[in-house]
Formats: sequence, structure tokens, C-alpha cells
Amino acid sequence: MSNIATLERPATRAPHLRAVPPLVEQAVAPAAPADLPATRSPRGFALYVGLDEIKAAEAGVSLPVLVDALRRTLAELAPGAETHATVALAPHGSGGRDLDVVRLALQEPGAIARTKAAEEDEQDEDYGVTVDISRKRVLIDGDSAAFTYKEFERLQYLVLREGRTIERTELVGALWQSPDDETPGERTIDVHVRRLRAKLGRYEDIVRTVRGVGYRFDRHADVVIRYGHGTPSPDRF
Repeated sequence: MSNIATLERPATRAPHLRAVPPLVEQAVAPAAPADLPATRSPRGFALYVGLDEIKAAEAGVSLPVLVDALRRTLAELAPGAETHATVALAPHGSGGRDLDVVRLALQEPGAIARTKAAEEDEQDEDYGVTVDISRKRVLIDGDSAAFTYKEFERLQYLVLREGRTIERTELVGALWQSPDDETPGERTIDVHVRRLRAKLGRYEDIVRTVRGVGYRFDRHADVVIRYGHGTPSPDRF
């Protein structure tokens, strides 16, 4: 998108707009917002108008005609006011609301913030931790982490029970059921969890230690859980 700050004055005289009379008998100057810093004062305002040439033509006007009419109305209400008009341009066929296009093209802070938030949402897979239940894998900042099958099982067990503290004895009973597995003690469980957290790198705190009890996974903004399609994991409830 690009901006242009010049408008040709229309050849025909625009229909004159008149000010709406005050609703009270005596006009009172609007008070400054209560949260406005004492060191600052209003110096003007911006009015964003979302209207393309087709819609303007359907209304029997054009953008230059509207700008000229608004300028002359303002000159009547406040002769000392200075004005500047800018037209926001966008490629042909661009989608979105006209008003949103205008606000973004003119660098309105709120519009920029929303656009950045949307872009961050699209980049979720390239940032943070993705626990892919269906494929039994963990991605860290978009790269596959070297988790063993057992390590993934431990993380999955906590993730699928988010918000609940899992005692060490429960982890042992659920994840060491094979006769060939040597049943670990509590200290050994701590070692396994430390190795698991080490592989999570800077996201190690997504697995929280509850002192004297066990471990817990809480919902985190930088963690995405993928369950896949079809039959849910038998570990999920």
C-alpha cells in the first residue's frame, strides 16, 4: 500500500454541508480526557473514511468532492483550522474493509498492532513448542527435537492432563508397566524429568515441578498441542 497526499479540486462545486446545531442552548467547550497528561493538550484530530471510488460514484459523489465539502464545512465552523487530506491506495482486487485499508495505510497504531498480532498467529509453528500427539514428535521453534519414545510418552502424559499435578507414583504406574522395565524410584523419576526438561531448552519451564508432590503442565501461550484427526489417543481423557 502507498499513500498520496494530494487531491485535485473538483471542477464542479460540491454540495455544501451545514453544521448540525448544538443540542444545548449554550455551547460548552469539550473537556480534555481525564487521563490526558498535564503536559499535553489536543492539537487536532484525524477522521478515517472508508469509501472506494465505486461506492462514492453510486452515491453520486467522488472522493475529491467529499473532501472539498468537508473542508468548506470545517472552514465555516473553524476558519483558523488547517487541513491536510491523504488518500490511501491499495492494489486492485485487494480484500478487506475499506476503513481497515485506510487505517493501515496511514499507519494508525491500533491497525498496525492488530496486523502484527495476526502475523504472529500465522507463525505459531515457527515459534515455541509444538507437541504433535498424532505423530509422536516435538517441534521447538520449528525444528524437530530429539525426543526418545519414552521421553515423548512422559511429556504427553503431562500435557494431556494439563492443570493437574501428577504424582511420581502415578507416572511410574502409568509409564513403566512392561515386565522388562525396571521400576524406577522417585529419585530416578526426577532424573528422567530433568532430561526431558533439558531437551525443551529455553521452554523447560512448561513442565513445572510441584515440590514434594510431582509435576504439572499448565497451558502456555507458546505451546501448541496437535491431536490430529481420527481416533483420539487412548491416553486422552
